[in-house]
Amino acid sequence: MMVWIVLLLLAMTWMGTIASVFFKKASAAKGLKAMITNKYLWIGGLIYVGAAILNIIVLRYLDYSVVLPLTSITYIWTMLVSFLVLKEHISIKQIIGVSLIVVGAVLITR
Repeated sequence: MMVWIVLLLLAMTWMGTIASVFFKKASAAKGLKAMITNKYLWIGGLIYVGAAILNIIVLRYLDYSVVLPLTSITYIWTMLVSFLVLKEHISIKQIIGVSLIVVGAVLITR
């Protein structure tokens, strides 16, 4: 059972990252009307809703004090996707910062 919960948690964090990529694409829209009617905004929103549903399911089985720190896994996915998909530069400072956040989250959950 615990393996499924961990897989759901990983899926939830991955979905949060993918939704953010769609929001980044939606941010290029000019003006409020263009933003609201932008398909990327809606796709990102739907993915975020899916991630929220997975979050609720995970919270049924794990303590909030465990789940919330583990959502910092999203930072790893975000860094990878921003580098590989969005072609953003990732500095050593960013890598160290994300690493420290993840280490802290792991320590909190133990």
